[in-house]
Amino acid sequence: MPMTQDHADHALRVAEMASETARSFFRGRLGVEFKEDESPVTQADRAIEAQVRAYLQQHFPDHGILGEEHGFDGGDREDVWIIDPIDGTRSFLSGHPLFGFLLGYLQAGVPQLGVIGMPALAETFLGLPGQGAWLNGAQIRVSGQTRLDRAVLYVNEGDKIHSGHPQLFSRLMRSGQTRRFAYDCYPHALLAAGHVDAVIDFGLQPYDYLPVSAVVSAAGGVITDWDGAPLGLESDGRVISAATPELHRSMLALITG
Repeated sequence: MPMTQDHADHALRVAEMASETARSFFRGRLGVEFKEDESPVTQADRAIEAQVRAYLQQHFPDHGILGEEHGFDGGDREDVWIIDPIDGTRSFLSGHPLFGFLLGYLQAGVPQLGVIGMPALAETFLGLPGQGAWLNGAQIRVSGQTRLDRAVLYVNEGDKIHSGHPQLFSRLMRSGQTRRFAYDCYPHALLAAGHVDAVIDFGLQPYDYLPVSAVVSAAGGVITDWDGAPLGLESDGRVISAATPELHRSMLALITG
């Protein structure tokens, strides 16, 4: 099924619904468990994903759905919605407001639509590659920064990068005009809106990076894996996003040393 404005309208309704549910749980009494990989899952994660799945199954009954909590569910593998009900559960359960909701729509594994919802901030980013990106209805675009030495650089999952790639971590600490540590999806959203110039990320799953990639690319940015390859369902979870091709090439060179 070709991607239409109808898909985007439904995606925004889903984001609003998910945000309302997330806010109803946020900073309340949460039932928290830890999955096999020691990542936490809350009642809110499960409630939001169940709610979103029910909506998508009603409006797109032939489509497949891939979600963090319940995996792949039925439907067509050509047209697939991908859900991260709470991107940043550790942030959410600790009362930190920079958790997100992620929704993507893929055709043959290629992102056609992405939503980054920030429930505690009342911000919703929508990206339609080839058409544009918007924050709460206002069009956004990347900064256009081409030089790494002048860039605002965000390092996501810095503890994991330090543990697995200490030499790269050392180079990152000497890079950019300024740098910040972060987690979760928000730095990529800030890049799409022109406030951040480059983000390096690590250890992600498809439901983390595919919705984000649609927003970044729709805003004019470049987002790939650490080898410079396009992101897909089989990518290894190591991600770079940058405002321009020039800055992206500098980030790739930084990784290779």
